[in-house]
Amino acid sequence: MESAVSTRWSLLPARTPRAAFGKLLLNEGRLAWRQPVGLLFGLGLPLLLLIVFGSLPSFKKHEHALGGLTYFNAYVPILLALVIAALGLWGLPGPLAGYRAQGILRRLSTTPVPPAWVLAAQIGINLLLAAMALVILVVVGIAAFGVNVPKSGVGFMLAVVLSIAAIFAIGLCVAAIARGAGAANAMGSAAFFPLMFFAGLWVPRQAMPTVLRSISDVTPLGASVQAIQNAIQGTFPTAGSLLVLAAYATLFGLLAMRFFRWE
Repeated sequence: MESAVSTRWSLLPARTPRAAFGKLLLNEGRLAWRQPVGLLFGLGLPLLLLIVFGSLPSFKKHEHALGGLTYFNAYVPILLALVIAALGLWGLPGPLAGYRAQGILRRLSTTPVPPAWVLAAQIGINLLLAAMALVILVVVGIAAFGVNVPKSGVGFMLAVVLSIAAIFAIGLCVAAIARGAGAANAMGSAAFFPLMFFAGLWVPRQAMPTVLRSISDVTPLGASVQAIQNAIQGTFPTAGSLLVLAAYATLFGLLAMRFFRWE
């Protein structure tokens, strides 16, 4: 009995958690810097598009088809959603699935470091990158291109947090079932492009036909863009868009917990 209790608690030693987890977090950060797929698409591409769109005079004209918005203002929430999608669907699942395929998670289970710490470190690194990228995009947009400061600050923060929760939950679900990094990247891409279409990357939501916009409303990134746009324009996000995001976060979070394999 005493041996069993000792074995169980040896997975979480009393003296090492903070130092060991800090080193693991630092190592995951270095790996993310050396293989910056999520970083490039999660910050580089949205920032480039923001600068390009902000520099086009035609994107500064108010359009009746967009409900009186300019194309630039319509695309700001879409670019914020792009940050979250790139990190959640490309940056997060690949490394976790790769670690499992290489047996790293299984080998960690024989050491004092719990394999769940790798999962926590990956989530932490991608959350940090998402926060940095979103702040940079908002600050550059406001300072350089006159983007409106979100008029509903609480609504904006709630929309962003729920958007991250929903998309990261989908990414973790991909990591849970993918057999390796290649499969995870393929599955992430298969989810990324349709979701970004309904977010309005190719055709802004305001210009979509009614049927497509109705479908967009019940997709995670469509609901995300709607909620963020409402907050920027000065109204609290609708209950419908927030409930959609919360539902995706809950459903895919539970599925990820149910099917995640350590070996």
